[in-house]
This record gives sequence, C-alpha cells and structure tokens, in this order.
Amino acid sequence: MGRATFIGFLAVVLWALLALFTDASGAVPPFQLAAMSFAVGALVGLGALHVRGKPLSALKVEPRAWMVGVAGLFGYHFLYFTALRNAPAVDASLIAYLWPLFIVAGSALMPGERLRVHHVIGTLMGLAGTALIVTKGNGFTFDPAFGFGYAMAFAGAFVWSGYSLLSRRFASVPSDAVTGFCAATALLAL
Repeated sequence: MGRATFIGFLAVVLWALLALFTDASGAVPPFQLAAMSFAVGALVGLGALHVRGKPLSALKVEPRAWMVGVAGLFGYHFLYFTALRNAPAVDASLIAYLWPLFIVAGSALMPGERLRVHHVIGTLMGLAGTALIVTKGNGFTFDPAFGFGYAMAFAGAFVWSGYSLLSRRFASVPSDAVTGFCAATALLAL
C-alpha cells in the first residue's frame, strides 16, 4: 500500500470512528469536545511541520481561506457533536454523512460544471439507501424527540459540503494551512 493510499485509508478509519468516540465521550459538551479534538489535530500538524522542516509560513494564507477553513471545521464538528448528543448516534451519523451527496449535487453548480443525469440518479440512490438504513425498511417514522438532533446533523452535512466546495476556490492554499485552521477552531471552541 502506497503512502497516499495509507493516509486516505487512515482518514476513512478515523471518520468511521468519530461517532463511536463521540458517543463514548459521555457528557462532554460539544464545544469542549471540539476544542480538545482540534487541539490534538493542531499539535500533530505543528509536529509534522517541524519534522518536515517546513516553516510556519505555510499558515500565512488569505483571510477568506481562513474564514472558510475555520467556519467549515468548527461549524461542521459543532453541529455533528450536537447532533450526536440529541439523536441516536447511528441516525445522526447517517444524516450527517449526506455531505458526499450534497457535494455531488453542489459540484454541478460550480463554474464549468453541469448537473447530469448520473448526478441525479446517484444522489437519489444514496438518499434511498440512507432512508432504508435509517428506517430499517419499515417506512419513515419521525420521532419529534430527536428532531433537534436530526436538524443539527442535516445542517452539518450542508456545512461540510459547502466547506468542501468552497475550498476548491483556494487551490493555491497548501494543505499544511489546515494545521492553522485546526488551531483556530480549537481556540474558538474554548
């Protein structure tokens, strides 16, 4: 397995474990959980910059990139952690993980792109699959007790897809800048 493939695999494993770890964190408030998580991310990123001999100048990017980066990271994770505190973890996670579908649909609205039939079919198949999993094939029942959590998960999916799509506008921003976004997110969550 190549280095890039391993890093991608590790990212998928960490994303898959996020709901489990959040659920296991008990009564830790969403802001505190976000602050702790992103402080660890910032420290790992700073360590990686140091080991690779990269200067902190990688963190000097335009203010709009900072706004999109911090708003995306902070906003999504705050909404996600809040959703997991207010709805069943499996349901909230499935709703929050609608973001790839929103990216597919939203990418068609980007300059030079078009919404094609395969985008619509893929999006509808993804939504149908999510509905089958959440409802266990028994039809959709909405428990109002979890409405706030579901709304937070849905909002999180929109925030993350928006962050992902807007990040395309900042192709010149190095990936190392995410270290700074993590640090700012941790401080904002305090």
